Amino acid sequence: MVLCHGLSATRRYVVHGSKHLPRKGYRLITYDARGHGESDPAESYDYGGLAGDLDAVIEAAGGFGEEGLILGGHSMGCHTVARRALADPEGIRALILIGPVFTGLADDDLRWDRRADALEQGGPEAFAEVVAENSPNGEVRETTFRLARDRARLHLHPEAVARALREVPRSKPFDSIGDLASLRIPALIVASHDEFDPGHPRHVAEQWAESIPGAELVGEEPGQSPLAWQGGLLSREIEKFLGGGKPGAGR
Repeated sequence: MVLCHGLSATRRYVVHGSKHLPRKGYRLITYDARGHGESDPAESYDYGGLAGDLDAVIEAAGGFGEEGLILGGHSMGCHTVARRALADPEGIRALILIGPVFTGLADDDLRWDRRADALEQGGPEAFAEVVAENSPNGEVRETTFRLARDRARLHLHPEAVARALREVPRSKPFDSIGDLASLRIPALIVASHDEFDPGHPRHVAEQWAESIPGAELVGEEPGQSPLAWQGGLLSREIEKFLGGGKPGAGR
């Protein structure tokens, strides 16, 4: 199982360090996207490059093999694996799509520039302040700030992450959400309620689930912390999905 993290995160921030899936027999492969965490910077940041890097990781891990691989990711990582599946679904046994954002348009919102500027000029704390500034209450703000600050501290090349913040949202992973209807792969869509995570709107996850034939949609109960933020619970949902008799799911 190969899992890809989101923009400005690192390989730790998909199942958040949970060991549940490896304990259940899954070989879990995560990696830092170009310019993130411990990875070297790229010349530019777009979904073509991200999908190419995913292919390189798959090849380095031994390829798809006879049984194929499960591909998953959060946000940017979700878009990356969806792009890969649309380009060539062969060998992909299942998709774990967490927190999708893309609906067909590149995101040119200036908030990405503000986050990039904050990271470059003020470091992890300033970056976290900008990420958390529109939180609905103090509890959500505290959690959002802590997660943003802690992940920003893990980057060896923060200037590269700042560049990725400016470039990746303005890149389209594929043409339109309607393209997802061509997928014939078992897919789990993980949604979040907007109260805690407005950057990953629930209605987008619902659109993805409606677009992919047979897709399953899961998420936390209203008022709870996002399932995508809870590595142990998320891992159990993934295990349940893969072990629930879904055709093509495997280890």
